[in-house]
Amino acid sequence: MAATQGMMRIDRFLWFARIAKTRGIAQAMAASGHVRLDGRAIDKPAALVRVGCVIAFVTPGGRVRALRVAALPMRRGPADEARACYVDLIENAPSMRAGVDGGSARA
Repeated sequence: MAATQGMMRIDRFLWFARIAKTRGIAQAMAASGHVRLDGRAIDKPAALVRVGCVIAFVTPGGRVRALRVAALPMRRGPADEARACYVDLIENAPSMRAGVDGGSARA
């Protein structure tokens, strides 16, 4: 266990930090191959993260999120405690599709 001290499975981190609603969803995210850890695509929920790692993924709403791990959480606590475990590196809005608002599209 000494080799993994200061590290945590990515699925547990995503769940503890309240990025994913359930641990199963966090495992599915990691296994999908669409999550990047320090720029490398991962396909296993057991991939290890440590403080300073960058996790990038696309949300179901179409937003790209990049998070820097600031601390490894000890539990799945309140939202304020969870937000203290990471820093959002990208602040962006969902992609806008033409004609969604109805007023900007021209015929």
